[in-house]
Amino acid sequence: MDNQTYNSIISFIWGIADDCLRDVYVRGKYRDVILPMTVIRRLDAVLEETKDDVLKMKALLTSQGVTNQTAALCQAAKQTFCNASQFRLKDLTSRANQQKLKNDFIEYLDGFSPNVQGILDKFKFRVQIDTMVDADILASVIEKFVSPTINLSPYPVLDDIGGIRLPALDNHTMGVIFEELIRRFNEENNEEAGEHFTPRDVVELMADFIFTPIADKIMDATYSCYDGACGTGGMLMLSQERLLDLAEKRGKKVSINLFGQEINPETYAITRADLLLKGEGGNVENIAYGSTLSDDRFPSRQFDFMLSNPPYGKSWKNDADKLGGKKGIIDTRFVTSFAGDAEFSMIPRVSDGQLLFLLNNVAKMKEQTELGSRIAQVHNGSSLFTGDAGQGESNARRYMIEKDLVEAIIALPNNMFYNTGIGTFIWLLSNRKEPRRRGKIQLIDATALKSPLRKNLGNKNCEFTEEIRQQIIKLYMDFDETEHSKIFNNSAFGYWKVTVLRPLYNDNGQPVKDKKDKIVPNKDLTDTEQIPLDYPGGIEAFIKVEVLPYAPDAWVDENKTQIGYEISFTKHFYKPVQLRELSDIIADIRALEKETEGLLEEVLGS
Repeated sequence: MDNQTYNSIISFIWGIADDCLRDVYVRGKYRDVILPMTVIRRLDAVLEETKDDVLKMKALLTSQGVTNQTAALCQAAKQTFCNASQFRLKDLTSRANQQKLKNDFIEYLDGFSPNVQGILDKFKFRVQIDTMVDADILASVIEKFVSPTINLSPYPVLDDIGGIRLPALDNHTMGVIFEELIRRFNEENNEEAGEHFTPRDVVELMADFIFTPIADKIMDATYSCYDGACGTGGMLMLSQERLLDLAEKRGKKVSINLFGQEINPETYAITRADLLLKGEGGNVENIAYGSTLSDDRFPSRQFDFMLSNPPYGKSWKNDADKLGGKKGIIDTRFVTSFAGDAEFSMIPRVSDGQLLFLLNNVAKMKEQTELGSRIAQVHNGSSLFTGDAGQGESNARRYMIEKDLVEAIIALPNNMFYNTGIGTFIWLLSNRKEPRRRGKIQLIDATALKSPLRKNLGNKNCEFTEEIRQQIIKLYMDFDETEHSKIFNNSAFGYWKVTVLRPLYNDNGQPVKDKKDKIVPNKDLTDTEQIPLDYPGGIEAFIKVEVLPYAPDAWVDENKTQIGYEISFTKHFYKPVQLRELSDIIADIRALEKETEGLLEEVLGS
C-alpha cells in the first residue's frame, strides 16, 4: 500500500472523531470509540466473504442440537475467530429506530467468538453504546466505518470493469494504522515520554542485532519470542517475520511461539486482535494481561529471543507495594544470591522501573540450549549511570556485566521516537557470547547515523534507512575499534567506592583514640574515592599514589568498600571542539577592522 492511501485511511478514521464525536465526547475520550470500532470494522471486513457459509453452518449445527459451535463456525469462516450473528456491520446502517439499532448492534457484538469477546471487554466498548445511542450518533459512526470510500478489508475493492478501485489492506499495514492512531491519541492527551511506541525502523534494527549473529545456526526447530511490555505486539510480529525469512532462505522449517504481556488494556486488546487477523489463534492465548513486574504470567518459562521497549522514567510504586514494599521484595528476578551476598538486591528507586524489565528478561534466559538466549531492549540514559555503588541500579549493572551477559550497548539518535526526543539506547545481551566477545562490551555511537524525515511524526524527525541499519550492524559484526565503535573489558565500567578516613587531633597534636585504642576519625575530613577496578595495583596502589602524598595519615575503612558499575558514552566518545589557529583569528579581526574603518567617525560626525 502506498503512503497516499495509508495517509488517506488515517485521515478518514481520524476525521470520524471530529465529524461524529465532537459534541458528545471530550477529545481525550475519542479513543474510547475510535479504537474499538476500528478493530470491529477490520474483523467484520475479514469475515464478510464467508458470512453466508457461517450462517449455513450455524443453522445446520443448531438443527442437530450441537451446542458447542465455535470451532466449526471458525472453520466455516476460515479464520481463528468468527461472528455467528445474523448481521454484517453494514446491515445495521438502515436502522431508523435508535432502540432497534442498539439491540441489533449488541446482538452483532454478542455474535463474535469468545476470543474476540475478550478483546471487546478490554476496550470496555459496550459502556459506550448507551452514550452514542442517547446522542443519536451510533448510526453515523457505523456508517462512517463501512463507507465505500475507504477499504479496511484484506481484499481489494474492484470497479465496474474489474480494476482495483481501493487496494487491499494487509495485516501489517493495519497494525501500523493502529499504532498511528494510538500515537495521535497519546499526543492529543499529552502522554508521558515513557508512554510511546517503537517505530518500525528501530524494531528492525533490534531484530537485526538479535538474529544476524545466529542466522546460520537456525535449525529445523521451534523457537520462542517474548516481550514483557508488548504494547500492540509490533516487536513480536516483526521478530516472527524476520526469523521465518531467515529460516526460509537457509532451507529450514521453523515454528515460532510468541509470548507477551501488556498492562494497558487497549494495546493488549489490539495485540490479540492483530494476532487473530493474522491467523495466529494459538499465539493469542500467549498474550497475557497485567503487570510484568508484580504479576509475571510466565514465571517458569524461558525464551530464545526477547525484545522489549519498557516504560522508562515511570513510577513502579504500585508494583513495589504489590511485591511487598520496596524493602520487602524477595522476587528472585530482582533479589538473588550473587557475589557472596545471599540477598543481592537490584531494586531501583521507585520513580523508574525500566531496569526491572531487563532483569525480568535475564531471569528468563535459556541455559541448556546451544543458542542460549538473546535480548535486545530499549532504555534511556538512566539505566547506564543512575545509582551509586551498592544501590539497586548499580547492582543490576554489576550483576549483568560480571555474569558476562552484556554484548553491546548502542546509542541511538535523538528524536527517533514519536512521543519523546530524549536520548535512547539499545542494550544487547547474550548468554552465549562468541569467544572474541567474552569478557568484553562493545559501545556503538550511532547518534549521527540517521536520515531526516520529510515530515515529522510527533517528535520523530529522523529514521534508520536499510542502508544505515546495515552500517550499524556492520559496526557490531566487525567488532573493531572505529570512530563509532569502542571495545572495553568488562572491568572498565566497574569501580571500588572506598571511604577514606583521617584522624581526629586534640590540643596536644596527637590522634584521638577510643576506649579500644582505635584512632577516632575526623568526620569533617571523611572522603570517598572512586577507584577503577582495572587500576594497576588496585585500591592499595591508588591510595599510595593518589592519596597518601597529600594526606599521609589517611587510611581506608575497608568495611565500607563497595563495588559499583556505570557506563558513560560521553566519556568514551567525547570529541573536543577543534580550536581555530591564532593566525586565522588575527586575520579575521584585521578584516573586520578594515571593513569598519571610518565607521566610528561617520557615526560620531552624524
